[in-house]
Amino acid sequence: MPRSFSKPHGASHRLERVSELIRHAVAEILARGEVRDDALDRHPLTVPAVRMSPDLKLATVLVMPLGGQGAGATIEALDRHKKELRALVARRVNLKFAPDLRFALDTSFEAQARMDALLRSPPVARDLKSRGDEGQG
Repeated sequence: MPRSFSKPHGASHRLERVSELIRHAVAEILARGEVRDDALDRHPLTVPAVRMSPDLKLATVLVMPLGGQGAGATIEALDRHKKELRALVARRVNLKFAPDLRFALDTSFEAQARMDALLRSPPVARDLKSRGDEGQG
């Protein structure tokens, strides 16, 4: 059987473990204020997820400023301190190579809010109610 068929299609357990270790490290570094920048000091950050490349050499850190204010300035500040953050993460997470860090705005909260609004909309509520009436007949 070819090797490509024997590999799992989802993220491996190791990728998930490393992602979580890096997420915790970045969150701790930012919470303790180890990186000094006015843009980072103004807005507390949430680090909901880290996506790792399969070779563990690239980590995309998804961040969201609390309240969603100043997202662009926050991403720019994180990009300015990328090297410093990488060194701090490397001290906390024991890996053969310290991954390069990329920062991106997490949009999952917005997507979830849109989905909630859609499910609460009158047309969807009407459709759900009519389906409930059909099942009782």
